[in-house]
Amino acid sequence: MLGGTRFFGKKLVHKLLDSGAEVTIATRRVTPDPFGDRVTRVQADRKDCDSLRAAIGDQVWDVVYDNICYTPREALVACELFAGKVKNYIFTSTLSVYGCASTGHPEADFDPYRYPYETDPEAEADYGEGKRQAEAVFFQRADFPVHAVRFPIVLGEDDYTRRLHFHVDRIRQGEPIGIPNREAKMSFISSDEAASFLYWLKDQTDAGPINACSNGELSLDRILAIVEEAVGRTAIVEPPSDGNRSPFGVPDHWFMDNRRAREAGFEFPEVTDWFIPLVHKLARN
Repeated sequence: MLGGTRFFGKKLVHKLLDSGAEVTIATRRVTPDPFGDRVTRVQADRKDCDSLRAAIGDQVWDVVYDNICYTPREALVACELFAGKVKNYIFTSTLSVYGCASTGHPEADFDPYRYPYETDPEAEADYGEGKRQAEAVFFQRADFPVHAVRFPIVLGEDDYTRRLHFHVDRIRQGEPIGIPNREAKMSFISSDEAASFLYWLKDQTDAGPINACSNGELSLDRILAIVEEAVGRTAIVEPPSDGNRSPFGVPDHWFMDNRRAREAGFEFPEVTDWFIPLVHKLARN
């Protein structure tokens, strides 16, 4: 596993260990992990090709989970270093490869097999464009099977970015939240669900892009109502500014169609089945 052991990646490692898998995690060793002597650790900096080459070694890997690839250059290095050494490469991508739309995006709405990319390390791109071009590199250059998992915003009690916490805290404290469109609907997935999906995907042979999100969408208005009910206060909504901008503040609908994964056999919960209990748990804490 390349990085990503702070959030849903940590839950994924526990699932792999509980199944009896031998797990190696490659990180910069900056953040402690809870796995004790149950995993093999190698130190690697994703931006240092020699460091990554040493961590990979000559071993052939059954599955590689890449949770920290953000640029086409990083994807190209992975294609070169893992060539002939991996049976299933699972790359964490994002809903951000799609734009806003009134209907749920199927995988075909972004085609990485024909998308242009720039591997100049000096080239700049935002998060979504970096992931688009990283997907393009993997699907056009890799000699091994690649799954690109397009996750929406991942939420959980242990989310260190505190995106849902932001709304709970500000409504509870009577502070304004900046939202451009209260009617905009979004996809979400829980950290438990994301880990379960990645675990399931290791045994799937139909490579390619795949959307992973809970069934159903939530509008920003619905999210505010859920939080208001949990904390017992009314949200103060204002036009967005640098100080009050909601992490969910999108201008229009932004969600995915998870049909491909469902038809392959993965069962997603309804988004409200976990979202509402999570909000109440955060409100209690």
